Amino acid sequence: MSVADNTPVLIGVGEASERIDAPGYAALSPADLAGRAAAVALADAGAAGLAPQIDVIASIRQFEVSGPGARPPFGASDNFGRSVGRRIGADPARAVLEVVGGQGPQHLVNEFAHAIAAGEAGMVLLVGSEAISTVRHLISRGETRDWAEHVGGQIEDRGFGDPMMTRDLATHGARTPIQVYAMFENARRARLGMSRADYALEMGRLFAPFTKVAARNPHAMSPEVRSAEDLATVTKENRLTADPFPRRMVARDQANQGAAVLMTSVGKARSLGVPEDRFVFLQGGADVKERTPMERQDWSRSPASALACRRALEAAGASLADMSCFDLYSCFPIAVFNICDALGLAPDDPRGLTLTGGLPFFGGAGNNYSMHAIASMAQALRRRPGSSGLVGANGGFLSKYSVGVYSTRPAEWRGWDSKPLQAEVDGWAAPPLAQGYAGQARIETYTIDYSGPGPRAVVLARTPAGERLPAAADDPAMVARLIAEEPLGAAITVAAPVEGRSIVTTFAPAA
Repeated sequence: MSVADNTPVLIGVGEASERIDAPGYAALSPADLAGRAAAVALADAGAAGLAPQIDVIASIRQFEVSGPGARPPFGASDNFGRSVGRRIGADPARAVLEVVGGQGPQHLVNEFAHAIAAGEAGMVLLVGSEAISTVRHLISRGETRDWAEHVGGQIEDRGFGDPMMTRDLATHGARTPIQVYAMFENARRARLGMSRADYALEMGRLFAPFTKVAARNPHAMSPEVRSAEDLATVTKENRLTADPFPRRMVARDQANQGAAVLMTSVGKARSLGVPEDRFVFLQGGADVKERTPMERQDWSRSPASALACRRALEAAGASLADMSCFDLYSCFPIAVFNICDALGLAPDDPRGLTLTGGLPFFGGAGNNYSMHAIASMAQALRRRPGSSGLVGANGGFLSKYSVGVYSTRPAEWRGWDSKPLQAEVDGWAAPPLAQGYAGQARIETYTIDYSGPGPRAVVLARTPAGERLPAAADDPAMVARLIAEEPLGAAITVAAPVEGRSIVTTFAPAA
């Protein structure tokens, strides 16, 4: 293997999980799940005595500590990375708690690959976990646990990140990922000119193969094979959550899962006796932040994430055709469709679009899902020496995207810089926004939210002058019309906003 000693390399990956209905269920805490995954990653590297060599542990935030003022019901560690380190015999010089977002695991791989190549880190453990299913299960039984750990020590807490949602959308009822992604999805349906029924089946056809992968994965939270029709058909068990999403089309956050990735340099790995058949190289990558949703020209696309995939492939000196496998972040169908549409990747590509089974079926392990994707990628590439694959990791509201191109084929480290990519995205023009508008408009996308006591609608519309504005429909009769008829392209009248909130007062479906 003729690569420089400072070439960064993944040497170990590990996963841990438990389902509440499985034999031996132990109601493990997030730190325990992460510790088990880290121990598996160390063993996977195939050499002894690695834990004391770890000088950086970078960890992913659990959902329950991903916002200001969060209060985990059972308590939490005050230094998650060092809690994991204690469980495996590691005492790193540096502990990092990554910013919120599903892009985090791949972003950390990209960041610390550069740090290792520059000699700024020797051996790095990336780790994260979730125990959301256990928390809900125990609370439903009236049980409690004490998961608080007072570890102390150095920690680089990167905070919660920049706000990804704007007040104008939240004021009108689009506050959560499921509501906003539903609006992205319906914008794509509008672009394709598809009916509700046809688009539901389109989403089902995309995700049906994911269920087959999840059914083979021992760490999957929902390992059941389902047909496209089964996924698309609304039933009591597969209720509508936010139009157009039945429950089985969205990320499954009831997960108990941990994953870890161990990285170092080729020279250090060799000196420690790590077998070279464990080596997986990061050959290209990219990290980008999209504009806020209201600043995007087209809600049916996220061009920044597709651009990040192209730049990562360019950095690797590879093409889409060179990839033998993919794991595309799949919190909702639109996150996958977006990459497929932009790159010309068929949704039924025989290589498959997931290695885990995807977030709705494998499990949406909070901000840490893509750590599992990276672990699965390393294992898949090792089974096919010389092969390559791409991981796409998404955060927020199609807001942040990190990409990694991996291979077991040795190659000299070249590195890359995502700043020019970010500057390009930041330079894109934003659509004009209507302020204090009252009058006629036309719906460009919408969702019907079924999470409350009664359905409510949120629409995004354009004025005759092309200005964009959000509006809401609370009146049951108006919402019933939006459910019964086609909202996309419909003409509406919007009343003057009251306390920043615009209401739809008339509705006429497009001819």
